[in-house]
Amino acid sequence: MRTQYDEGDIKRVVERLAIRIAAAFPPDAPLSVIGIRTRGEVLAERLAGLLEKRGFTKLGRGVLDITFYRDDLSGAGAKPLIRPTEINFDMDGKPALLVDDVIFTGRSIRAAMDALTDFGRPSRIRLAVLADRGGRELPIQPDFVGFMLKEVPADHRVNVRMIEIDGRDEIVVEPRT
Repeated sequence: MRTQYDEGDIKRVVERLAIRIAAAFPPDAPLSVIGIRTRGEVLAERLAGLLEKRGFTKLGRGVLDITFYRDDLSGAGAKPLIRPTEINFDMDGKPALLVDDVIFTGRSIRAAMDALTDFGRPSRIRLAVLADRGGRELPIQPDFVGFMLKEVPADHRVNVRMIEIDGRDEIVVEPRT
């Protein structure tokens, strides 16, 4: 199993994701692109930029903080970091593309869908992730996947780093510490 992906790998995969997403939605119709904080919001911004280059002109861009929607909030420590959700457009009746960096159990995506419905009712929600490591506990599957990392041992993490936050683009699969 490959355990490291560099900047070039990520750039190629994000571009391929954008191509697949562009093929699934009409460029002249509204589309809400919503990233889950923190690295999902970076990936969403990159994808939205690439979609604009492909002629998408009616993009709503948003960021979703799912902290209070998580079912493991009590285990997040005494003071979980809470930042604002930023959805400053009408989502009702329009398709939404929910974006995250890694999908594992599906619980974060379930929390994101719960949070999203507090801001409107999209006509449909599609999911794009940079990496799918398998191990679902809920029946949630992404529509658009960059990397399939199905052989990650349960005692390992998939760490996504993005230049906007971490100073470099990479994915590293490593033991939990």
